Amino acid sequence: MTDRTPTRSTFRARFSADGLHFFNRETGANVLVDEISVPTHFWARAPRNVSIALTNACDLACPHCYAPKHRATLGTDSLYEWLGELDSNQCLGIGFGGGEPTLVPYLTDLCRHVAQNTRMAATFTTHGHWHDRRLAQRLRGHVHFIRVSMDGIGPTYEQLRGRSFPALLQQIKAIRDVAPFGINYVVNEVTVAELDRALELAVKLGATEFLLLPQQPTATVESIDQHTVSMLSRWSASVNSPIRVCISDVGVAGISTCRPFTKDLGLRAYAHIDAGGYIRRSSFDRLGVAIDRSGVMLALEQLRSMSEVIA
Repeated sequence: MTDRTPTRSTFRARFSADGLHFFNRETGANVLVDEISVPTHFWARAPRNVSIALTNACDLACPHCYAPKHRATLGTDSLYEWLGELDSNQCLGIGFGGGEPTLVPYLTDLCRHVAQNTRMAATFTTHGHWHDRRLAQRLRGHVHFIRVSMDGIGPTYEQLRGRSFPALLQQIKAIRDVAPFGINYVVNEVTVAELDRALELAVKLGATEFLLLPQQPTATVESIDQHTVSMLSRWSASVNSPIRVCISDVGVAGISTCRPFTKDLGLRAYAHIDAGGYIRRSSFDRLGVAIDRSGVMLALEQLRSMSEVIA
């Protein structure tokens, strides 16, 4: 079962092991009818969501950044083919990232293509400092959600990111006029103490989501420590927020989370394509399959088989 015709302001159906999932990319609304048992041969082949690193390039040098440091940028011909395959196989959302995706000149064309020629949601993650009026004009109406990285507030942010925090706040005010947006917040032993103030600021700025990202190990920093995990766990269990507070699937051990999907997991839920053209289980995973001329879906099936052998 496939549905290729783009339609605005309507729900798209996805068939999965958990039941019948409806998603509206314009509002972000999700409805899961788990009373329905979907036959296996109708299950969606593509993951619910796929992130694509368009480039490894970035003009910041954050110590906790996990993106590869070698030069790589994806070509547009392959990207358009992959997007078509994913859309035909009931993928619901594409998240462009990097590196810094706004450094790629074709970002706006990709978002426009997803919005006009597929039924997937077009999103991207950015540090926000390149969001000028020209970019806003080109993106408006062609992107469904924008995620802005804000690790800590004030001096903490400036120490980690090397950029002006007031300048970021001004950029966010411009971003919110383009599309709904959320805040991505890396949690480590420094930023955990500012969670309350960061969430309060996100609400004040008009964010609709506050996404927690437990710090992962890089060449310069270690993984989030157990004490910080305990602090994060207590905070997430007690927080009362008017906006959606979420946490990354990577690094959630020991933290209570709500999981509406109990069967549509792993590569049926999410996959990552890096800037070198490899599909992986996540952006942190070393296991990957090169996407060749056979397309993204064949590479995905090969990765699933490899993952099952390892498991």
